[in-house]
Amino acid sequence: MINKQNLWFLTLFSLILVLSVYYITMPNDLLIASNSTQSKEENKTTTEEDEENTISEVDDLTALRVSLDEERDKEKAELKKAMTNEEATTDEKNNAYEQLKYLSVIEGEEEKLEKLIKKEHNLNSFVKVESNTITVVAAKKKHDVTLANNIMRTIQSEYDTKKTITVKFEGS
Repeated sequence: MINKQNLWFLTLFSLILVLSVYYITMPNDLLIASNSTQSKEENKTTTEEDEENTISEVDDLTALRVSLDEERDKEKAELKKAMTNEEATTDEKNNAYEQLKYLSVIEGEEEKLEKLIKKEHNLNSFVKVESNTITVVAAKKKHDVTLANNIMRTIQSEYDTKKTITVKFEGS
């Protein structure tokens, strides 16, 4: 026989379980939309137009990151396949391993440079490093030559050797 205390426990537990399953299966777009509406209510000093521009700028940068991540994931999968291939020579496996390590180092550099640009210039950005070439896409509508020059100097200060640095401004 179920007493009242056990009945209440089962009722609340099932309610919590249903809500947690609901939030876990909720699409990320809905969570982002609900979070942005909450922030709009909390922060009334920012205009709606600025928030929409910031979201679209971040979306552009996110799309670039996702594209690069997909490209690198394919490359990593091929390298891992080469490493696990039984017919591959030791040199081929070592080269694949070294390339995987190099990709990890590059990803770390890109993340470090993005944080540096955010810290130094208060600007969201996307950074892509390819050997001696560094491409920066900054989330800003206005093309500013001085800012671009400062970003290039900031990035170059992190390296001992000369790098080719490109800065693009993207914003909607």
